[in-house]
Amino acid sequence: MTLPHFIQLDHENAAATQAELAAGLLATAASIAPKYFYNALGSRLFDAITALPEYYPTRTEARIFDAHAADMAAQLPGGWPLIDLGAGNCAKAARLLGVLRPSRYVAVDISAAFLQDALGQLQRQHPDLPMVGVGMDFSHHLDLPLEAGDGPRLVFYPGSSIGNFTSEQAVDFLSQIRLAAQGGALLIGVDLLKPASLLVPAYDDALGVTAAFNRNMLLHLNQRLGSDFQVAQWQHIALFNQEASRIEMHLQAAQDLTVRWPGAERRFRAGERIHTENAYKYTLAQFEGLLREAGFVNTTHWSEALRHFAVFLARA
Repeated sequence: MTLPHFIQLDHENAAATQAELAAGLLATAASIAPKYFYNALGSRLFDAITALPEYYPTRTEARIFDAHAADMAAQLPGGWPLIDLGAGNCAKAARLLGVLRPSRYVAVDISAAFLQDALGQLQRQHPDLPMVGVGMDFSHHLDLPLEAGDGPRLVFYPGSSIGNFTSEQAVDFLSQIRLAAQGGALLIGVDLLKPASLLVPAYDDALGVTAAFNRNMLLHLNQRLGSDFQVAQWQHIALFNQEASRIEMHLQAAQDLTVRWPGAERRFRAGERIHTENAYKYTLAQFEGLLREAGFVNTTHWSEALRHFAVFLARA
């Protein structure tokens, strides 16, 4: 059996990571980038979130693919490499391999160890399909290796992670995707604007799995920065910012406290927050406008009856 080929592009630069984390914690309004959710435990917790009844995006997107994958494939030539951004456990792409018939599958994720295990399992299910795993942080720059394949590519970015970017950042990142597609196409999942009564529970579930996911970031920071966060001192906060059309996640200090790490410290007052994630929600017209601004053409979308979620196909 062919084994997946694994490439680690982003090698740990501990000093740069520590400087980035410290700058975020010392800012007037403290914040940490959501990429720091994803250590090995964080990746597994996110998998658990996708199975929660409150978390509609994963199952709604899956229903859209089940209903319309053949229509999507009919608009694409077979044989392009499939580039899966933020592949995680590779489950979303796995559902589409049969209908899209890619020449190779390229899974890209920041959590390299988690990806390596998932890709190995998928390779056993598709022994004749060449597979490449790429460990990299593509949030700043998308620069795929030659092993991603020559010629047009289908870039797959499911799960609405594009919502983590501001609209300006999203256009910049979509422009990078268009270049990486090399004349191919983008297949992307987008969470749509809906009432806060549906949005907030998806980020603040009754079991507290999303709270654990958010608070686990503190353990990751302790490992990366050498800080002394005490998880029990922090509360998970999820809210809908109507004006900005986004869900926000925060960690809120339950009491006055001080967090220390080598060379610095930060005093937090009770109720003070660390901003950990934004998840912007779009109308269909708004997101189509972002795709056009990034240079994509011939956009098509599919949704379900309630229009909670959409999948867009756009040519590079």
